[in-house]
Amino acid sequence: MSDTGTNDDATDQRLRLLVGLVVVLGLGAGAGWAIYAHRHPGPPPPPMALGLLCVAVIAANRLRVYVRMKSTLNGTAWGEVPVLVGLTLLPPPWVLLCAVAGQAVLKLWTRVGTRKTAYAMAKEALTVSAAAGAFLALDIEPDLTAPHAPTLAILAGLIAFAVTDQVVFVPIMAADARTTIRQAARQNWTGKLIGHLGQFLATVVVLWVLSTDANVLLLLVVPLVVACMHLWQSRSARTRQERESWQRLAKATDELNAVDLTQVLHSATIRAAQIFSAAEAAIDLTAENADRSVRATESQVLADGPLSGRPSRPDETTVDLVAHDGGVRVGVLRLRFGGTVRLTEVEQYKLRTFASAVCTAIRNAQAYAELARIAAENAHAATHDSLTGLPNRRQLYERAGRLFSDGGHRSLVALLLIDLNHFKEVNDTLGHAAGDDVLCEVARRLNEAAEPGDLVARLGGDEFAVLLTGLPTPALANHRAATMLGALEPSIEVEGMRITVEAAGGIALAAGAGSVEELMRRADIAMYQAKRAGEPTMIYAHARDTADVERLMLTGELRRAVSEHEFTVDFQPIVDLGSGEVVSAEALARWNHPDHGDLSPVQFLETVERSGQLPAFADAVLEESLLAMQGWRAAGFDLPVAVNVSPRSLLDPHFPATVLARLERHDVSPGQLVLELTETLTISQLDVVERVLAELRNAGIRLAVDDFGTGVSSLSVLSRIPVHQLKIDRGFVAAVETSAEAAAVVRTTVDLARNLHLTVVAEGVESEPQRRALWELGCQAGQGHLFARPLSAARLLGTLQRGSGGRPGVLATALHDAGAVVRMPARRSAGSGRSSLPHLPA
Repeated sequence: MSDTGTNDDATDQRLRLLVGLVVVLGLGAGAGWAIYAHRHPGPPPPPMALGLLCVAVIAANRLRVYVRMKSTLNGTAWGEVPVLVGLTLLPPPWVLLCAVAGQAVLKLWTRVGTRKTAYAMAKEALTVSAAAGAFLALDIEPDLTAPHAPTLAILAGLIAFAVTDQVVFVPIMAADARTTIRQAARQNWTGKLIGHLGQFLATVVVLWVLSTDANVLLLLVVPLVVACMHLWQSRSARTRQERESWQRLAKATDELNAVDLTQVLHSATIRAAQIFSAAEAAIDLTAENADRSVRATESQVLADGPLSGRPSRPDETTVDLVAHDGGVRVGVLRLRFGGTVRLTEVEQYKLRTFASAVCTAIRNAQAYAELARIAAENAHAATHDSLTGLPNRRQLYERAGRLFSDGGHRSLVALLLIDLNHFKEVNDTLGHAAGDDVLCEVARRLNEAAEPGDLVARLGGDEFAVLLTGLPTPALANHRAATMLGALEPSIEVEGMRITVEAAGGIALAAGAGSVEELMRRADIAMYQAKRAGEPTMIYAHARDTADVERLMLTGELRRAVSEHEFTVDFQPIVDLGSGEVVSAEALARWNHPDHGDLSPVQFLETVERSGQLPAFADAVLEESLLAMQGWRAAGFDLPVAVNVSPRSLLDPHFPATVLARLERHDVSPGQLVLELTETLTISQLDVVERVLAELRNAGIRLAVDDFGTGVSSLSVLSRIPVHQLKIDRGFVAAVETSAEAAAVVRTTVDLARNLHLTVVAEGVESEPQRRALWELGCQAGQGHLFARPLSAARLLGTLQRGSGGRPGVLATALHDAGAVVRMPARRSAGSGRSSLPHLPA
């Protein structure tokens, strides 16, 4: 839109040019009649007659009854009557002189300004010249002594007068109202025709009175008739205008029922100009820092931009836009007329009604815009990562789903899964704020390196995904992935430090993947293969898919395995290092799969934990362990059994009751059961499991911390978990002979346990020197292949019965004797050692 000041300047310039043109034409017309008078000399008319004609011209124009229509002041001009009468009585040059002089006196009297005065005089000269020309064309000779009423000449002169008036006046009116000439010319045609008919009749009546012997006093009737016609015309015009105005108001109110603020403002300003016949209408928005102004005429919007801060003009009428709910002032409605206008009471009421409707519409549009903004923000937040602004997993899945559903896509689609290496170190060292900065920088680089059409998403943590589209060949996927990871190679400056980000990527092609979830699974497998191989990227290959066995762990197979007792439990004895006597045993679970043979917990435990069969599996392992304890006890070996428990079991508030019910059913004392907790797995859930552990301990069940020393919060675990036993990790046991550091860890652990009244068990004892070294450091018990491999309950019972050197329950000679360790035959299994130890899930 054009600026307000620019439009005003252009309009004023156009008006000045048109007025100047009219003045020049008027001067030309006056010069022409001066030449005519010089060529046709005659005696001057009586001064009395000229004076009366001047007075009549002034009175006829001064007593005009105006009706404000549209954007200007219109009314029936009665100045034609004295001019037409004068042309029948006096020579045209004198009539022209009187008419122009009368207009000059009238304008100077009303002080309308030099430009308007010059325009009125020039216009009068042109219109009178046109009417005089019509009289001359019909050979009408003026005669003051013998007045007559040439009807045809009067009609022709009136038509010439009206046409010239329209030709001169309409362009200027259109320019001032900023409308078209056609619209200005078509304005109030009915009223104009009626007015011209009244002028014709008035002229004929005056001349008839003057040309007959009728009483001259009859001329006094003419003003009364003219006044009555004025009143009738004015009333009918006002009635029509009010009716049309209320119709436009109703239509405008309907148009304001829009939700777009711009549409509301544009419609309101245009309709305001139409309804109130204003040259311009403007709405200035001030509420909620809107700072917006819209200005329009009745046909078009002139400006829409920031508030200009211009002062109010004398010809403006303003009304505040105030909401009914709370009295909030949203802005100002301005109406500018062509001159000083006083609104009637009805018009003021109409203006207040319209302003109220506009205010309501503005408030509704603003509320809708705010709701739309909030909805857009929520929609954006639902599909984008709040930290980096990248699309999230949901949008990635939706976009990939649309690509997959389009079976006719011509190019390949691939998924690149990116995981940052060692990102946890950034958070631990520099803090999470620095880590967030790194993630944002990584997101920016990946987004810039992506090709048009690709989708870069953050899945969570330090994991990103890129949906590669438009691949002409599968080989190009690896090249595009290398480009993406290459963008991460330059160092990143964080808090004044420069760090290098390394990442690994896995690529999966969509062809034949079946679903978005399967594509993500394959990319995840390829990514971890790249990490293990030390490669930046790897493409998924079915032959290297290590998840084949895991896919067999379906809910149906797990349920069948539990019901058909496919899960078995082996036991590894725990031996007193000094005497060689068996003091307890640890339960180790196996799955005897009918198709895949013996599976160790490494192969199935994670699947079991996620399958929903965890309680059944845990119950089966505990059941097998308690049955074995009953058999050993019946044979004279009352041995406690240690069973590994998963953190997921400890999150179940019903777990203690389930365990105690099993113990009661098999008549096993709670003190004979040891639950082993993995320190590294339970530390993050201590707040949740403390209540469960306290309930188990209070019931008499003993607790042990497995792999003690491998976590970072060993002392914190001991201070919060009421344990009875510590199990030293096999890594320290393997190095106890050769590493002073490992020996120091063992010694410290033993001293700590002694001070806390705990027992200590060493895992992974493989040789006699390790046994002796541990015993000398104060370790009480141990387990490992030196004493026995994991055995079934029956084989372990047989081994206990045979013993060592004819001593049942002893698997090694005492350390103060020179005896040798009794080697037990190895049992074939899918795994041995601590790597096959399960964690008992719930």
